[in-house]
Amino acid sequence: MAELDTRTTLAPPPPPHGQRVLAHVIAMLTLPSGLWRVAFVIGLPVTAAGGLAMLTTMERIQLVGLSLFVEVLALLALGLVQRWGEVVPGWVPVLRGRAVPRLVATVPAMLGALALTYMWSLAAVRFVDQVGDGSLDWMWPETWQKALLVVCYLPLLAWGPLLAVLTVGYHRRRGRQHAPITR
Repeated sequence: MAELDTRTTLAPPPPPHGQRVLAHVIAMLTLPSGLWRVAFVIGLPVTAAGGLAMLTTMERIQLVGLSLFVEVLALLALGLVQRWGEVVPGWVPVLRGRAVPRLVATVPAMLGALALTYMWSLAAVRFVDQVGDGSLDWMWPETWQKALLVVCYLPLLAWGPLLAVLTVGYHRRRGRQHAPITR
């Protein structure tokens, strides 16, 4: 019987359709809040009239940068269902073509899922408390402004739990015995 090359990597089965859809949903969850921040930076009336005046040019740049950074982080969920999350892409020197160790993907993804769940849960509780005591009325005096903020940021509450579900699916799929990957 021929021995396997030690550099041969094993291909996991393709992700189920539901996991692929979930990864794309996760990538879209951050889009509304990012668009809200951009709307704020360009001066649309998503907050009180004086809200934008409080920002320096650097803070405006940082808000747009934050929106882009958060979207890139959300797009990393696609790696849990794409080939580049299983095999190092060819453009990466030295490691190209090698299997991505399962824990290299699942540990950061699960830690991220836990951190996101904790962070956005705390933010939601704090927001509800501040709306209840009226301390946000100076920034969002209109009810529609608060409602828009909630609609744009509410999807972020699902980001962590959905990422955890996707990560568990990736971990299980990658843990089974598989046929060799052809190069």
